[in-house]
Amino acid sequence: MGRTATITRTTNETDITLTLDLDGSGETTVSTGVPFFDHMLDALGRHGSLDLAVTARGDLEVDAHHTVEDVGIVLGQTVAEALGDKRGIRRFGSAAVPMDEALVLGAIDISGRGQLTYAVEVPIEIIGTFDTTLAKEFLVAFATNAGITLHVHKLAGDNAHHIIEAAFKAVARALREAVEIDPRVVGVPSTKGSL
Repeated sequence: MGRTATITRTTNETDITLTLDLDGSGETTVSTGVPFFDHMLDALGRHGSLDLAVTARGDLEVDAHHTVEDVGIVLGQTVAEALGDKRGIRRFGSAAVPMDEALVLGAIDISGRGQLTYAVEVPIEIIGTFDTTLAKEFLVAFATNAGITLHVHKLAGDNAHHIIEAAFKAVARALREAVEIDPRVVGVPSTKGSL
């Protein structure tokens, strides 16, 4: 049986349906109404080898905040559901990803304890309709709802687009490694016996 999940979440601010396959090939279909965010989710799926389908309708007449944050919530929930009992996973993953002058490190522990450490100085600006401060909001929502410890650290860079794209790709590569099944792992990779 595949490690897949589909979750729909509807609030007064957003209506989101997300389908995820952790063992995919990076096929994505993304439509959130926020073009730069669509580009980042596409990068997350492709570089994480996740099959990812996202449809989101939000109150974009206000701004993109609710849509971006709520997609993070739903993505985290689908990752948690698709992981199931977490038997046989590598658990840890990390990647340093360059994009031109930018270099960002992403590291993940599928710990069951959702939290984000975000050491990414990025110029506050609007990329298309995407406020650069929303990258952190997305990652907080994702990490909390996935139950993962996530570190994202900028090592170099000054272009906002490059920094954020490198961050999404670093998280994607780290997630790909952490969720991968390791044939040498018996049971759950924890001294506690559960994650």
